[in-house]
Amino acid sequence: MSAEGNAKKYEIDMCNGPLLGKILIFYLPLMLSGILQLLFNAADIVVVGRFAGNEALAAVGSTSSLTNLLVNLFIGLSVGANVLVARFYGGGKSNELKEMVQTAIATSVIGGILLIFVGFFASKPALALMGTPEDVIAHSVLYMRIYFMGMPFMMAYNFGAAVLRAVGDTRRPLYYLLLAGVANVLLNLLFVITFSMGVAGVAAATVISQAISAALILRCLIKTDSVYRLELKGLKIKPDKLKKMIQIGIPAGLQGSLFSISNVLIQSSVNSFGSVAMAGNTAGSNIEGFVYTAMNAFHQASTSFSGQNTGARKYKRVGRVLFLCEALVIGVGLLMGSGAYLFAGTLLKLYTPDTEVIRYGVLRMSYICVPYFLCGMMDVIVGVLRGMGYSVMPMLVSLTGACLFRVVWIYTVFQQYRTLQCLYLSYPISWGLTFAVHLVCFFVVYGRVRKKEA
Repeated sequence: MSAEGNAKKYEIDMCNGPLLGKILIFYLPLMLSGILQLLFNAADIVVVGRFAGNEALAAVGSTSSLTNLLVNLFIGLSVGANVLVARFYGGGKSNELKEMVQTAIATSVIGGILLIFVGFFASKPALALMGTPEDVIAHSVLYMRIYFMGMPFMMAYNFGAAVLRAVGDTRRPLYYLLLAGVANVLLNLLFVITFSMGVAGVAAATVISQAISAALILRCLIKTDSVYRLELKGLKIKPDKLKKMIQIGIPAGLQGSLFSISNVLIQSSVNSFGSVAMAGNTAGSNIEGFVYTAMNAFHQASTSFSGQNTGARKYKRVGRVLFLCEALVIGVGLLMGSGAYLFAGTLLKLYTPDTEVIRYGVLRMSYICVPYFLCGMMDVIVGVLRGMGYSVMPMLVSLTGACLFRVVWIYTVFQQYRTLQCLYLSYPISWGLTFAVHLVCFFVVYGRVRKKEA
């Protein structure tokens, strides 16, 4: 089989034929990729929690919201790349697709290098501003500074995977992630247990594994003979493609970054309850991450499928994509969220033997896991809107309905009832409100594009 034929077997024609089977074929490797990534991240936390103590566990967990705040803007740009590659692929515009791939990868490398400096200089003051306890902050700063050394690799992988997802290939990113993840776990055990490197060992293992995944996905793009081939000699940013990527990606990135501000405020509020509560919050949120990742794969499917069909001007199929992805995300969210809550105590014991840490973890999960499907529904409809080329609208709605709502909640309701229960309650309420407004927006946009088509 030729290289082009080999590449074709990984691609999915999203514009013709039944949708349900193709969505599931796209979804399953993507979901497994996310689950594997979380398993490897969980291995970080388990190794640290069991072999480096509660302070190290709290340190690794306390950096996640801040890290997301700093990197989400560039991750948003990868969403823009995904939408545009899908649209050019669905519309048969091969020259524009090639230029988009070159621009995306070049942007990822530049953005990753920039983030190294941002992470190094911003980590300590930002963590101090969050109220990170004295017994944790030194570990947190060390972890972040090493972790951000791997940003060019993380960005290259994310943008490369966005290109492959846009043409329906979710299998090869899964294979590359599996290899990198196994390396991550082995290096964790070596650095933390054998060499007693603590949080520095976990961070170093993550950087090396990210380098492996980036090398594999770039090799795939360079070696393929398909229309999305990456040519290193032509690696440069095309201004018109960058502008389009920014128009879609910056609102998505801003949404993610500003969402992270609300999560940073929530993390700061959790920090006020001490390092034990922080450790329980870290373990609980890590388990919830598996539920979120299983649902988020439908969000990514909705973006790619709606993007290709928008490029092909098949708007009826876009409506069908939304219906199917919403039905599927509700089922997966309810099943996994309820299961995570029912087995919360048992699952948390994998992270720590400390009964007080487990109690705090169960408390968090009791408020978030069961209604988590609302978050999945919210994300799917955002994915469809972005795939159709509307990125500013879902950003504004999400920021108002979720981010701003949580900030207001922290400074009003939480100030009156300073309990973790009150803090966690802000999540399901914000998801439900935001989804309702997104649904109205979709019907307005869908009616508009159907009218244009007619």
